[in-house]
Amino acid sequence: MREHKRRFLCTFCKKSYFFVFFIVLVILQALTITTSAEESVYRSVKTDTKQIAFTFDDGPHPHLTEEILKILDQYQVKATFFMIGQNVKNYPDVANEVIKAGHEIGNHTYSHVHLERLNDSQVAREIEACDDALEELCEYRPHLFRPPEGAINERIQNCANHEDYSLILWSIDTRDWECKDENEIVNTVLNSIQPGDIILMHDYIGRKSRTPQALEILLPKLIEQGYEPVTVSQLLGFS
Repeated sequence: MREHKRRFLCTFCKKSYFFVFFIVLVILQALTITTSAEESVYRSVKTDTKQIAFTFDDGPHPHLTEEILKILDQYQVKATFFMIGQNVKNYPDVANEVIKAGHEIGNHTYSHVHLERLNDSQVAREIEACDDALEELCEYRPHLFRPPEGAINERIQNCANHEDYSLILWSIDTRDWECKDENEIVNTVLNSIQPGDIILMHDYIGRKSRTPQALEILLPKLIEQGYEPVTVSQLLGFS
């Protein structure tokens, strides 16, 4: 009887050991995939200089984009605009103004759909359709990609990598799309700004946007503090 119990306990311990070992392997594999998927995703950069990058999502917009362009030009600052393909088709003249002013354009999909809900071919079509709109109407081929809402998984990254895109997120979210007061937007940035930060703003907001007013306050303050706003590619050392 004792021998039977001993064998049973031995068998149980071995099975438990292999079960725990299997679970640990699964967790380690998941962590490895996550780490790998994050390796080429940029939220900020480590830098000894006080360079930062302003980015504007969802445009072009017939009025907001032009207001922002005037402010950037006033302070001789270049920024990166992540454009939606549909809006490029609706406002090609504004998109071309951004390019002529020397700013950088990134791909922000064609219709701003939540990519995590799509399969591989649908994700690829969203990216390629935005490319086509920029190529056809602006003769411009972007090399930076920002998924709508910052949603990212292995599928999205694989599609972006297949199209030779670098994935760009952000380290400071101004949440200006909530139509916050400009002073609140300004304080969000000033209270957390660090060299190498990528700042998220929007040049297409459905309601009353205070982004231009916030930008007009922010730029001189940051420049006075010694910060140099550059494009994302310049911040990352791509150009």
